[in-house]
Amino acid sequence: MHLQQTKRSSARSGGPQYYFHALPEYVLGYLRKKGAVRVALVTPYGATKSDFFAVGEGHKLDRSKDRFTVQPRRVGHDRIQAGRAGESIGEAIRTWFNLPTGQFERIDLEIKTRPCSQALRSIHQRRGPSEASGPLERLGLRLGPYVGKGYDCAASSFEFLDLKPYQVPVEVKKESTGFHYQQGKYGKEELSRAVILCMVHNKSRLPDNIDVIELAAFPAYAEARLGLRLR
Repeated sequence: MHLQQTKRSSARSGGPQYYFHALPEYVLGYLRKKGAVRVALVTPYGATKSDFFAVGEGHKLDRSKDRFTVQPRRVGHDRIQAGRAGESIGEAIRTWFNLPTGQFERIDLEIKTRPCSQALRSIHQRRGPSEASGPLERLGLRLGPYVGKGYDCAASSFEFLDLKPYQVPVEVKKESTGFHYQQGKYGKEELSRAVILCMVHNKSRLPDNIDVIELAAFPAYAEARLGLRLR
């Protein structure tokens, strides 16, 4: 399955336009039933929310002030629309991957389904990760304010090399085995992606979309690979 740009001249008449081709039946049926669904954009860091919509052939998006509504209309093409995005999905991919300017003629797609999870709520009081925030920032992780509620550092971001920052919540734990309620709390609107920042990583199984930073691994790495002894 893939997206195909519809016409070479589209960049001069409203921007590049991309139509779906060869979507699986279960995806096609869901899209045409819903009319329009938000699209996640995969970046070098992982999936991120976007302002793009997949729109079925029998519907269109109508914008009224700051809201979009899905209206029946026989368009004849299952497609990607920019929604609130100020660029085409091809241009957004180029921005995230720091690619040269130009136009994609074809974008191959891969679909991964995930079960919906029920939202849970909990509050924890813990010491904040202030001691590690400075060194971690030098490694590309900027921790947001420690709120100790929901996800501890929700407004955190990664930024590697010259790629644009990637927003992701960070949960602070002494041990990664304590990560359990958040697995059900972080809902599909956030793409169920998060990072555990812990001293010891001892949780045997984690969802594919949860990453771990184990602080205890840094001294061992520095001594074994860099010849440094950290006290």
